[in-house]
Amino acid sequence: MATNDSQSGTSLSTGDTSGGTRGTTVIADAVVSTIAGIAVRETDGIHSVGGGASRAMGAVKDKVSRSNDPGRGVKVEVGEKQTAIDVNIVVEYGTRILEAAKNIRSNVTDAVETMTGLEVVEINIKVLDVYVPGSDDDEDSENAQNKRRVQ
Repeated sequence: MATNDSQSGTSLSTGDTSGGTRGTTVIADAVVSTIAGIAVRETDGIHSVGGGASRAMGAVKDKVSRSNDPGRGVKVEVGEKQTAIDVNIVVEYGTRILEAAKNIRSNVTDAVETMTGLEVVEINIKVLDVYVPGSDDDEDSENAQNKRRVQ
């Protein structure tokens, strides 16, 4: 977790013009993970975040809790002044992967540094798969048609 006090070097505006702080600010790992996950999902060419197992477990968890986890597929290490981020993604077919990775790093760095004041020192991106539009959709529509015929 990141902390904000006069010795940590991570300073957020406290309204005190003398340069001191009036307490501490603690930034949980989940906060950084959520910010990074949202920034990754907003990047063009990204189909999904997380591996197959984490997406499957997340889908079940989302249905049970009726919410989604924007930090899914994102792992972070947060220190007092810095953070490192690991992201697992699935890209859409036709996406220039190196360009998408560059855009992810830019979007995540901007979002995390702006919102938390932490320095992003590293973003590791693991491309797990390529999503081909229509391949999963065709199977789902066939299953839906077969179910309709049975009724």
